[in-house]
Amino acid sequence: MEKNKEIARIFEKMADMLEFLGDNPYRINTYRRVAEVLSELGEDVEELLQTGKIRRIHGIGESSVEKILEYLRTGKIVAYEELKKKVPEDLLELLEVPGLGVKTLRLAYDRLKVRSKEDFIRAVKSGQLAFLPGMGEKKIQNILRGLELWEKSKERMTLLEAYELGRSILKHFEDVRELYENIQLAGSLRRRKETVGDIDLLVSAKKESWARLHNHFVNYPGVKEVLLHGETKSSVVTQEGRQVDFRTVEPNQWGSALQYFTGSKEHNVRVRDIARALGLKISEYGVFRVDTGEWVGGRTEEEVYQLIGMDWIPPEIRENAGEIELATAKKLPRLVELKDIKGDFHMHSNWSDGLHSLEEMVQACYELGYQYMVIGDHSQASRVANGLDPNRYREQFKLIHKLREYYEPKGFYILRGCEVDILPDGTLDLPEDLLEEFDFVVASIHSRFNQDNTYRILKAMESPFVNLIGHPTGKAYGTREGYPIDMEKIIKTAKETGTALELNTYRADLSPEQIRRCMEEGVTIAIVTDAHSVKHLPYMELGVGLARRGWAVPELVLNTRDIWGIREFVDKKRNLMLSGGKFA
Repeated sequence: MEKNKEIARIFEKMADMLEFLGDNPYRINTYRRVAEVLSELGEDVEELLQTGKIRRIHGIGESSVEKILEYLRTGKIVAYEELKKKVPEDLLELLEVPGLGVKTLRLAYDRLKVRSKEDFIRAVKSGQLAFLPGMGEKKIQNILRGLELWEKSKERMTLLEAYELGRSILKHFEDVRELYENIQLAGSLRRRKETVGDIDLLVSAKKESWARLHNHFVNYPGVKEVLLHGETKSSVVTQEGRQVDFRTVEPNQWGSALQYFTGSKEHNVRVRDIARALGLKISEYGVFRVDTGEWVGGRTEEEVYQLIGMDWIPPEIRENAGEIELATAKKLPRLVELKDIKGDFHMHSNWSDGLHSLEEMVQACYELGYQYMVIGDHSQASRVANGLDPNRYREQFKLIHKLREYYEPKGFYILRGCEVDILPDGTLDLPEDLLEEFDFVVASIHSRFNQDNTYRILKAMESPFVNLIGHPTGKAYGTREGYPIDMEKIIKTAKETGTALELNTYRADLSPEQIRRCMEEGVTIAIVTDAHSVKHLPYMELGVGLARRGWAVPELVLNTRDIWGIREFVDKKRNLMLSGGKFA
């Protein structure tokens, strides 16, 4: 699928260049749509061309098909090569900076003779940008914050990026499955940390297979540079500029190596201190007696922890934040697991800004084995997302009704939902009589990110029809900082009103500390994918990992309830609040 990604990148860059040049908005949007479709395709673009299926994919027109064919035949697209002569490609990298748009870059290009990203950064930091029209102090401060965030994001991957890359490398190793016993992604990716530096891949195998495994690793199709090609460790840099380290160990070292390379550093230091007090030494090679050097274990992680008197500790909570004491006392809570999840509450179809049809999203959720799903297309205030007005929602209701006739006999339930905008004054973007018709309502903020939005969220939760606050912190890891809010007040009001708070997988917007506070206060969270295509739906696995980092237990995760439990959750809030009552 590497060619899909590369061609998608070219179309996205062409769209940026055309926008920089002030070209036809229709053509710009067409190229962006092609880039989006190619990124989300579940099949290789070459196979789609060979079968002719690509011409039936909505969003890829004949002109774009010709450009894709041109790239596959020649390795380049002439239209792109011509645009590169007109636009400094290096400068356009800055479009990834939060708060920085094409108009500002074009002004800096025309008036300040900026020709590279280094030129632009110098212009900002030297104060030259202040001489451009419409460039007030507040806007410059926002650009400076955006640059800082962007520079940090270049150093580390988002969890989602790391997950996709890691999954691709694991798939590469399926071709040599006979050579190894165990394979696992370790490090901060295994701990489901919100950002990841390097990717660590660990394999256990007999020594005679190690050379072939390392050769296979360095020949991964996405490799840009081989940094090290050794007998026990190899390191590469991928086309995306990300480092991946690969290590091989013997089968009896698997558990101790996996524990060691998973981390965190603080957790491992405590574990080793406890082992030392017991006369043991733990390393990546096993557990040994200090006095004799005798190897006593390390085949599995469970064995490593058992030898020092602990229960196995889930990797997501290995942060030396109380987990060691609880594991020693055999009192670790059971954290939510992927197998507990019965549905997803937040996704979009092509009725608003999703890639796939409602029918395709429904079928994909059914195939995941869910019991229910909530379709939550945007409301009318989200114009850029093609938000629905009341009439369009009622048209969608008719389609949902038809789909229910087919799926409900199979035990799968489609809930009528929406993602209603919370307006600047805290009111909701849809009339109350329509909100009452939905089976489940997500309310979210999509505007005025620089102000304190606590009031808006608190007021929205007072509605008897709002069941979930979408991406409550406004944060999107690697692209946007959250807006100012009083999270303690929001958690308190969520409990009082029987409203759930959303853990948005795509944005990783609730921190582990905030999730843990919800657990302590008895506030329900919902793990959602915010899927805009069928490809995003399996990201629920990441959402569960993020929830586990916050010590989320099944009892306080809404997705673990069956369809009758969801209806009870909705009805309880409506009935109680319409009668003037409160939960706590």
